[in-house]
Amino acid sequence: MPHNSDHPKHSAAEGGEWHQRSDKAHPTLTTQQGVPIADDQNSLRAGARGPGLLEDQVLREKLFHFDHERIPERVVHARGVGFHGYFENYKNQSELTKADLFQRPGEQTPVFVRFSTVAGNKGSVDVPRDARGFATKFYTQQGNWDLVGNNIPVFFIQDAMKFPDLVHAVKEAPDRGFPQAQSAHDNFWDFVSLMPESTHMLMWVMSDRAIPRSPRFMEGFGVHSFRFVNARGESHFVKFHWKPKQGLQSVVWNEAVKINGADPDFHRRDMWDAIQRGDYPEWELGVQIFDDAFAEEFEFDILDPTKLIPEEQVPVTPLGKMVLNRVVDNFFAETEQVAFCTQNIVPGMDHSNDPLLQGRNFSYLDTQTKRLGGPNFTHIPINAPKCPMHHFQQDGHMAMTNPGGRANYEPNSWDDNPGPRENPEHGFESYPEKISGTKVRERSPTFADHYSQAWQFYVSQTETEQNHIADAFVFELSKVEREDIRIRMVAHLLNVDDALAGKVADGLGLEALPKAATAAVVPRKDLPVSDALSILKNGPSSFAGRKLGVFVSEGTDAKIFDALKAAAEHEGAVLAVIAPAIGGVTDSSGRKISANEKIDGGPSVLFDAVALLPGDKDIQKLASHSPVRDFICDAFAHCKFIGYNTAAETLLKSAGLADSKDDGCLKIDSKEDSCSRFIERCRDLRYWPREDAVNKV
Repeated sequence: MPHNSDHPKHSAAEGGEWHQRSDKAHPTLTTQQGVPIADDQNSLRAGARGPGLLEDQVLREKLFHFDHERIPERVVHARGVGFHGYFENYKNQSELTKADLFQRPGEQTPVFVRFSTVAGNKGSVDVPRDARGFATKFYTQQGNWDLVGNNIPVFFIQDAMKFPDLVHAVKEAPDRGFPQAQSAHDNFWDFVSLMPESTHMLMWVMSDRAIPRSPRFMEGFGVHSFRFVNARGESHFVKFHWKPKQGLQSVVWNEAVKINGADPDFHRRDMWDAIQRGDYPEWELGVQIFDDAFAEEFEFDILDPTKLIPEEQVPVTPLGKMVLNRVVDNFFAETEQVAFCTQNIVPGMDHSNDPLLQGRNFSYLDTQTKRLGGPNFTHIPINAPKCPMHHFQQDGHMAMTNPGGRANYEPNSWDDNPGPRENPEHGFESYPEKISGTKVRERSPTFADHYSQAWQFYVSQTETEQNHIADAFVFELSKVEREDIRIRMVAHLLNVDDALAGKVADGLGLEALPKAATAAVVPRKDLPVSDALSILKNGPSSFAGRKLGVFVSEGTDAKIFDALKAAAEHEGAVLAVIAPAIGGVTDSSGRKISANEKIDGGPSVLFDAVALLPGDKDIQKLASHSPVRDFICDAFAHCKFIGYNTAAETLLKSAGLADSKDDGCLKIDSKEDSCSRFIERCRDLRYWPREDAVNKV
């Protein structure tokens, strides 16, 4: 990492001609006290790479006001769902950290996890294009540790000073109150196109990472660099990773739009149902471990939250696994009132000087204090530590307990009930990092490369994923009314990949490509491909935990249905029955098959694969029923595996697919292994070769 770089001092203003200083058309920006602001891009810190300073009144006022904008739901991450579980430690990690939960092999630490979208309100849908929150509260024996992460390892901005601006830009416009829970509008793209540092995050958000199939099938990241400290005071940097044991999976955009209409609670329902049936979601917690020497030599600044460290350079070391095995008893008491704060770490951990993390440490505590009515939110059971807690803090709004006895201060000389005392041997200590620097509002020049890792992410994707990214940019920017914003964004993409920029420009109908945006640092095109960045390169090898939708009608062949059900259950998949009526059907043996969904209430977007097993009775009537055709056409368009029996060929013909059947469409019959072969094919989740043909129609 070029700490002694000769790069000139830069700010977020670089990369375009947008940086407007005060003039007759633009009055001077001030604080709420009327104090003129010289720099609204960078927080105050001790040196360009040093920690944030508490005296930064501009940052504190900005974040304080932002944190208090909404009552009572969260300003961001308002739509969420939470579950209980445990973290099981793999082995003694005392050489790495003295954190208590990593000392004893096999020990289980209770956890509570909240998954959330970022931009929407509590009443928004589950599957918008958005980053996802992945916040975990560990109730350790030495206090609560909150790992407040996302399903994307980088972020839009480098400094917490810009967080209110980012959220204001992506939220509904203040003059009209829309659009809600989406980024496809002028304000968002105006802001990010003026902030080149957002480019890397935009690549992730325009990828399928932003439309996960379920929280069960997404990764989680701590985003920032943290420190682990062992009992000898030795420190290593770490980056946290959650790896889903169920494998990665997302949906496609057209599917996401229809899921939100068919079931706006799709994600929370999926998680709830999986836990209730005993199919407990699991993740492995791992860390990338590196020392100060690596931090000095790495191509990018490890304090920059818009950068990641490829796993091929620093592998992820597993520490333990997390299992979510219990739903909440009351949504409000637990999921809504849980309070996560990035500042909540335990002995054996420490923060880094990442300027976004430093601002979050201030902002989260303030937010929770306001949102939950006062400083006593740790008295709420979901937030209370499960280890002993002793302090002299008292009173305040809704205090449940207060210090006992006469002494509510320390030091004191009372003998009968002196109260708790500090413990230098076991108490929390910050890592004694040497800090020096001039008080400045300055962005470190080592943060200046905004495009190289965006290129690395793009070239690490499969061709299918690259096409989805281009399509997402075209869709989002096509909703932007101002052409200059669209052009400005394409100018940034030219610094990422010429082919990508060309596809987006063509999709937007631009008459000519603009000149590439001015880059503070010449983008690199020599970074290696990182397979870990792709979803499709890290998919599951099983159809377990997925959902098969089976359409049946009167006279469905009982033998084929039973064989398919047995094959799905053997795989660990869930089979849902869709029928013309919710009352179900009678199969060929005279048995009643109950339905989980009525055909016009259970579209194929709700399932990972589908099977068409109608009976011969009324087949022509079913073929003319539009919900049946939609069920089939959507499954085909979304590249899902489709199983079908002989009678279903009439339905395929009605849907216009009689001559379009491909290797993702498999005939199911009474042969012994027919259903098993179909389920085995479903392990690939999608038949992606179909996508080009579908898009050409």
